[in-house]
Amino acid sequence: MALDLSAIRGRLNKLQNTSNRTSNLWKPTPGKHQVRIVPYKFSPENPFIELFFHYNINNKTYLSPSSFGRPDPIVEFAEKLKRMGDKEDWKAAKKMEPKLRTFVPVLVRGEESEGIKFWGFGKTVYQEILGYIADPDYGDITDPTNGRDITIEYTSAEDAGTSYPVTTIRVKPNTTPLAEGDAQIQNFMETQSNITDIYSELSYDELKSVLEGWLNPTAEEGEESVSQQTLSTPSTPKTEATPAPAAAPSNEVTTEEKKKMDDVASAFDDLFNG
Repeated sequence: MALDLSAIRGRLNKLQNTSNRTSNLWKPTPGKHQVRIVPYKFSPENPFIELFFHYNINNKTYLSPSSFGRPDPIVEFAEKLKRMGDKEDWKAAKKMEPKLRTFVPVLVRGEESEGIKFWGFGKTVYQEILGYIADPDYGDITDPTNGRDITIEYTSAEDAGTSYPVTTIRVKPNTTPLAEGDAQIQNFMETQSNITDIYSELSYDELKSVLEGWLNPTAEEGEESVSQQTLSTPSTPKTEATPAPAAAPSNEVTTEEKKKMDDVASAFDDLFNG
């Protein structure tokens, strides 16, 4: 049987994405940084790339096809769970829904030799940047010739005394060119990676297999079997309870848990195998 070279190349590309991600993404460290948002080569009219991700599925993150308007089996299953009418099912479905993460191509000042990278942020920072652009006093801060740099101050959760890091931004009042000389500007504009080369999208069937494996983890993978867990807390870290004296641990499944697992299995079969 001849090798499927296209499948091997595709697998190699996915394995290489990890290194691509590391070298093409920029994340601020504690302190102040200065960056310049630049027009996105693959969508010049809009540098903001909105992607949706499933977090903590088998302790991994998956790009949702809904980012590109395509069907997502995990979203479909979550909607099915919501319609079942059970409060715990509804909570589990909400956890499964993809979360928005916005990316923009940026040139990090002081690191120009590393080229254009992608900076990802949440809703609050996204709204703040859009607010500056919507303000006529600032306008198009991404313009390569007359745009404006952004000062970012990043504070860790520990230093901020909060449960999450704090990011504050301030747009520079003066306009400046992206780089010295048209040739250098053009080089930064042309030598950009496509975000889909960093975050690859699984096919519908591949993502469905991920979902099924998550709902029914195998013993070989070192996970609990489906008879030992319920869907309502799929990504919640387990805490060790203090065992009662002289009590032996039990893996018995309660009637309620068994019904829950049967309902989940039935919902999956109805949606994908019916």
